[in-house]
Amino acid sequence: MRRCPECGFTRAWQLADGRLKCRRCQQRYRPVTAWDAVRVSAATRRRLLELFVLGVPVYRQRFRPVASAPTAERFYRIVRACCALVEELREPFEGSLECDETTFGGRRRGPPGWGARGKVIVFGIVQRNGKVKAMPIDAHSQHAVMREIQAHTREGSLYYTDEWRAYATLKLRGEHVMIRKEKGRPRGRHHINGIEGFWSYAKNWLYAFRGVPREYFHLYLGEVCFRFNHRHEDLFARLYKLLRHTPVDDVRPILVRKR
Repeated sequence: MRRCPECGFTRAWQLADGRLKCRRCQQRYRPVTAWDAVRVSAATRRRLLELFVLGVPVYRQRFRPVASAPTAERFYRIVRACCALVEELREPFEGSLECDETTFGGRRRGPPGWGARGKVIVFGIVQRNGKVKAMPIDAHSQHAVMREIQAHTREGSLYYTDEWRAYATLKLRGEHVMIRKEKGRPRGRHHINGIEGFWSYAKNWLYAFRGVPREYFHLYLGEVCFRFNHRHEDLFARLYKLLRHTPVDDVRPILVRKR
Protein backbone atom coordinates (compact mmCIF):
# COMPACT_ATOMS: atom_id res chain seq x y z
CA MET A 1 0.00 0.00 0.00
CA ARG A 2 1.51 3.34 -1.07
CA ARG A 3 0.81 6.13 1.42
CA CYS A 4 1.31 9.83 0.94
CA PRO A 5 4.18 11.02 3.20
CA GLU A 6 2.28 14.26 3.87
CA CYS A 7 -1.24 13.12 4.81
CA GLY A 8 -1.09 9.30 4.74
CA PHE A 9 -3.77 8.93 2.07
CA THR A 10 -3.45 5.75 0.00
CA ARG A 11 -5.03 6.84 -3.31
CA ALA A 12 -2.90 8.69 -5.84
CA TRP A 13 -2.51 9.44 -9.54
CA GLN A 14 0.42 7.92 -11.43
CA LEU A 15 2.49 10.63 -13.14
CA ALA A 16 4.48 10.22 -16.35
CA ASP A 17 7.84 10.60 -14.57
CA GLY A 18 7.10 7.68 -12.21
CA ARG A 19 6.06 9.80 -9.25
CA LEU A 20 2.67 9.76 -7.54
CA LYS A 21 0.29 12.64 -6.85
CA CYS A 22 -1.89 12.36 -3.76
CA ARG A 23 -5.60 12.72 -4.52
CA ARG A 24 -6.26 14.41 -1.19
CA CYS A 25 -3.46 16.95 -0.62
CA GLN A 26 -1.98 17.02 -4.17
CA GLN A 27 1.48 16.25 -2.78
CA ARG A 28 3.86 14.72 -5.33
CA TYR A 29 6.15 12.00 -4.05
CA ARG A 30 8.13 8.98 -5.13
CA PRO A 31 7.35 5.81 -3.12
CA VAL A 32 10.32 4.15 -1.42
CA THR A 33 10.49 0.47 -2.30
CA ALA A 34 11.99 -2.32 -0.19
CA TRP A 35 14.91 -2.40 -2.65
CA ASP A 36 15.79 1.24 -1.89
CA ALA A 37 15.26 1.00 1.88
CA VAL A 38 18.94 0.16 2.57
CA ARG A 39 21.33 2.95 1.64
CA VAL A 40 24.13 1.09 -0.09
CA SER A 41 25.05 0.88 -3.74
CA ALA A 42 22.95 -1.19 -6.14
CA ALA A 43 25.93 -3.50 -6.74
CA THR A 44 26.22 -4.16 -3.00
CA ARG A 45 22.51 -4.90 -2.75
CA ARG A 46 22.74 -7.31 -5.68
CA ARG A 47 25.64 -9.13 -4.04
CA LEU A 48 23.81 -9.32 -0.71
CA LEU A 49 20.74 -10.69 -2.49
CA GLU A 50 22.88 -13.34 -4.18
CA LEU A 51 24.27 -14.40 -0.80
CA PHE A 52 20.77 -14.44 0.66
CA VAL A 53 19.52 -16.70 -2.13
CA LEU A 54 22.47 -19.04 -1.51
CA GLY A 55 21.61 -19.14 2.19
CA VAL A 56 24.83 -17.57 3.50
CA PRO A 57 24.22 -16.14 7.02
CA VAL A 58 25.71 -12.76 7.89
CA TYR A 59 28.11 -14.21 10.48
CA ARG A 60 29.76 -16.31 7.76
CA GLN A 61 30.57 -13.15 5.78
CA ARG A 62 32.82 -11.70 8.49
CA PHE A 63 36.13 -12.39 6.72
CA ARG A 64 35.00 -11.08 3.31
CA PRO A 65 32.16 -8.71 4.14
CA VAL A 66 30.12 -7.16 1.36
CA ALA A 67 28.73 -4.56 3.77
CA SER A 68 28.82 -3.97 7.51
CA ALA A 69 27.09 -6.62 9.59
CA PRO A 70 24.21 -4.31 10.73
CA THR A 71 23.60 -3.23 7.12
CA ALA A 72 23.56 -6.82 5.87
CA GLU A 73 21.25 -7.87 8.72
CA ARG A 74 18.84 -5.04 7.90
CA PHE A 75 18.81 -5.94 4.21
CA TYR A 76 18.23 -9.62 5.01
CA ARG A 77 15.43 -8.66 7.39
CA ILE A 78 13.66 -6.61 4.72
CA VAL A 79 13.95 -9.45 2.19
CA ARG A 80 12.52 -11.89 4.73
CA ALA A 81 9.70 -9.46 5.49
CA CYS A 82 8.80 -9.32 1.79
CA CYS A 83 8.73 -13.13 1.68
CA ALA A 84 6.57 -13.27 4.81
CA LEU A 85 4.19 -10.66 3.37
CA VAL A 86 3.70 -12.72 0.20
CA GLU A 87 2.97 -15.83 2.26
CA GLU A 88 0.49 -13.99 4.49
CA LEU A 89 -1.44 -12.73 1.46
CA ARG A 90 -1.58 -16.16 -0.20
CA GLU A 91 -5.10 -17.38 -0.98
CA PRO A 92 -6.66 -19.98 1.37
CA PHE A 93 -5.97 -23.59 0.39
CA GLU A 94 -8.53 -26.09 -0.85
CA GLY A 95 -8.50 -29.68 -2.01
CA SER A 96 -6.45 -32.39 -0.28
CA LEU A 97 -4.68 -30.81 2.70
CA GLU A 98 -2.29 -32.16 5.34
CA CYS A 99 -2.27 -30.46 8.76
CA ASP A 100 0.22 -30.88 11.57
CA GLU A 101 2.00 -28.96 14.32
CA THR A 102 5.54 -28.98 15.68
CA THR A 103 7.95 -26.98 17.82
CA PHE A 104 11.05 -25.01 16.81
CA GLY A 105 13.93 -24.25 19.14
CA GLY A 106 17.11 -25.71 20.56
CA ARG A 107 17.48 -28.06 23.46
CA ARG A 108 16.34 -26.60 26.76
CA ARG A 109 16.47 -27.76 30.33
CA GLY A 110 13.13 -28.65 31.81
CA PRO A 111 10.12 -30.70 30.78
CA PRO A 112 10.09 -32.02 27.19
CA GLY A 113 7.17 -31.95 24.78
CA TRP A 114 4.70 -29.14 24.15
CA GLY A 115 5.39 -27.56 27.53
CA ALA A 116 9.12 -27.07 26.94
CA ARG A 117 10.39 -23.57 27.67
CA GLY A 118 11.80 -21.41 24.91
CA LYS A 119 10.08 -23.34 22.12
CA VAL A 120 7.88 -21.82 19.42
CA ILE A 121 4.82 -23.86 18.43
CA VAL A 122 4.16 -23.78 14.69
CA PHE A 123 1.12 -25.02 12.80
CA GLY A 124 1.40 -25.97 9.12
CA ILE A 125 -0.84 -26.84 6.17
CA VAL A 126 0.38 -28.46 2.96
CA GLN A 127 -1.54 -29.00 -0.25
CA ARG A 128 -0.94 -32.45 -1.67
CA ASN A 129 1.78 -31.92 -4.33
CA GLY A 130 1.41 -28.17 -3.84
CA LYS A 131 2.30 -25.26 -1.58
CA VAL A 132 2.67 -24.83 2.16
CA LYS A 133 1.51 -22.40 4.83
CA ALA A 134 3.07 -22.26 8.28
CA MET A 135 2.45 -19.86 11.13
CA PRO A 136 3.39 -19.59 14.83
CA ILE A 137 0.53 -20.19 17.27
CA ASP A 138 0.18 -19.07 20.86
CA ALA A 139 -0.55 -22.46 22.39
CA HIS A 140 -0.95 -26.12 21.50
CA SER A 141 -4.74 -25.99 21.76
CA GLN A 142 -7.81 -26.72 19.69
CA HIS A 143 -8.80 -23.06 19.62
CA ALA A 144 -5.45 -21.90 18.20
CA VAL A 145 -5.33 -24.65 15.56
CA MET A 146 -8.95 -24.29 14.40
CA ARG A 147 -8.54 -20.49 14.14
CA GLU A 148 -5.71 -20.96 11.64
CA ILE A 149 -7.57 -23.68 9.72
CA GLN A 150 -10.61 -21.42 9.33
CA ALA A 151 -8.42 -18.54 8.15
CA HIS A 152 -6.22 -20.45 5.69
CA THR A 153 -8.44 -23.20 4.23
CA ARG A 154 -11.75 -23.34 2.42
CA GLU A 155 -14.74 -25.39 3.48
CA GLY A 156 -15.27 -28.66 1.65
CA SER A 157 -11.59 -29.61 1.63
CA LEU A 158 -10.24 -33.05 2.45
CA TYR A 159 -8.14 -32.89 5.63
CA TYR A 160 -5.45 -35.40 6.61
CA THR A 161 -4.33 -35.14 10.25
CA ASP A 162 -2.88 -37.23 13.05
CA GLU A 163 -4.90 -38.62 15.97
CA TRP A 164 -4.90 -35.46 18.08
CA ARG A 165 -8.44 -34.89 19.37
CA ALA A 166 -8.32 -31.17 18.52
CA TYR A 167 -8.97 -32.10 14.88
CA ALA A 168 -12.23 -33.92 15.70
CA THR A 169 -14.41 -31.00 14.56
CA LEU A 170 -12.84 -30.89 11.07
CA LYS A 171 -15.64 -33.11 9.79
CA LEU A 172 -17.89 -30.04 10.08
CA ARG A 173 -15.77 -28.21 7.44
CA GLY A 174 -15.24 -31.10 5.03
CA GLU A 175 -13.97 -34.65 4.87
CA HIS A 176 -11.52 -35.74 7.53
CA VAL A 177 -9.07 -38.65 7.40
CA MET A 178 -7.30 -39.48 10.65
CA ILE A 179 -3.86 -41.07 10.25
CA ARG A 180 -3.13 -43.82 12.73
CA LYS A 181 0.49 -44.81 13.26
CA GLU A 182 2.15 -47.96 14.45
CA LYS A 183 5.80 -47.72 15.61
CA GLY A 184 6.07 -44.30 14.00
CA ARG A 185 4.75 -45.40 10.60
CA PRO A 186 1.26 -44.81 9.23
CA ARG A 187 -1.03 -47.79 8.94
CA GLY A 188 -2.69 -48.13 5.56
CA ARG A 189 -2.27 -45.96 2.48
CA HIS A 190 -3.07 -42.59 4.04
CA HIS A 191 -0.23 -40.42 5.35
CA ILE A 192 0.89 -36.88 6.17
CA ASN A 193 4.38 -37.24 4.75
CA GLY A 194 4.10 -33.91 2.93
CA ILE A 195 3.88 -31.70 6.03
CA GLU A 196 6.36 -33.86 7.94
CA GLY A 197 8.79 -33.50 5.06
CA PHE A 198 8.38 -29.72 5.21
CA TRP A 199 9.17 -29.71 8.95
CA SER A 200 12.41 -31.53 8.19
CA TYR A 201 13.21 -29.08 5.37
CA ALA A 202 12.51 -26.04 7.57
CA LYS A 203 14.50 -27.21 10.59
CA ASN A 204 17.48 -28.18 8.47
CA TRP A 205 17.46 -24.78 6.75
CA LEU A 206 17.23 -22.83 10.02
CA TYR A 207 19.92 -24.91 11.73
CA ALA A 208 22.70 -22.94 9.97
CA PHE A 209 21.64 -19.67 11.65
CA ARG A 210 22.62 -20.94 15.12
CA GLY A 211 19.47 -19.65 16.75
CA VAL A 212 16.78 -17.21 15.64
CA PRO A 213 15.60 -14.24 17.76
CA ARG A 214 12.01 -14.79 18.84
CA GLU A 215 10.84 -11.37 17.60
CA TYR A 216 12.07 -12.22 14.09
CA PHE A 217 11.10 -15.89 13.99
CA HIS A 218 7.98 -15.20 11.85
CA LEU A 219 10.25 -13.64 9.19
CA TYR A 220 12.51 -16.69 9.04
CA LEU A 221 9.44 -18.94 8.87
CA GLY A 222 8.02 -16.83 6.03
CA GLU A 223 11.35 -17.11 4.21
CA VAL A 224 11.36 -20.91 4.53
CA CYS A 225 7.78 -21.13 3.22
CA PHE A 226 8.65 -18.82 0.31
CA ARG A 227 11.69 -20.91 -0.59
CA PHE A 228 9.67 -24.13 -0.42
CA ASN A 229 6.80 -22.75 -2.50
CA HIS A 230 9.19 -21.45 -5.19
CA ARG A 231 11.77 -24.22 -5.00
CA HIS A 232 11.56 -24.88 -8.75
CA GLU A 233 12.17 -21.24 -9.74
CA ASP A 234 15.07 -18.80 -9.95
CA LEU A 235 14.83 -17.15 -6.54
CA PHE A 236 17.17 -14.27 -7.37
CA ALA A 237 15.00 -13.01 -10.23
CA ARG A 238 11.78 -13.45 -8.26
CA LEU A 239 13.11 -11.72 -5.14
CA TYR A 240 14.67 -8.89 -7.12
CA LYS A 241 11.33 -8.18 -8.78
CA LEU A 242 9.52 -8.48 -5.45
CA LEU A 243 11.82 -5.99 -3.74
CA ARG A 244 11.54 -3.49 -6.62
CA HIS A 245 7.71 -3.54 -6.51
CA THR A 246 7.01 -3.73 -2.76
CA PRO A 247 6.71 -0.39 -0.92
CA VAL A 248 8.72 -0.44 2.28
CA ASP A 249 5.69 0.87 4.19
CA ASP A 250 3.94 -2.45 3.51
CA VAL A 251 6.58 -4.52 5.28
CA ARG A 252 7.27 -2.24 8.26
CA PRO A 253 4.27 -3.49 10.30
CA ILE A 254 5.57 -7.09 10.24
CA LEU A 255 9.29 -6.41 10.72
CA VAL A 256 9.06 -7.15 14.46
CA ARG A 257 6.46 -9.23 16.28
CA LYS A 258 6.72 -9.93 19.99
CA ARG A 259 4.82 -12.95 21.27
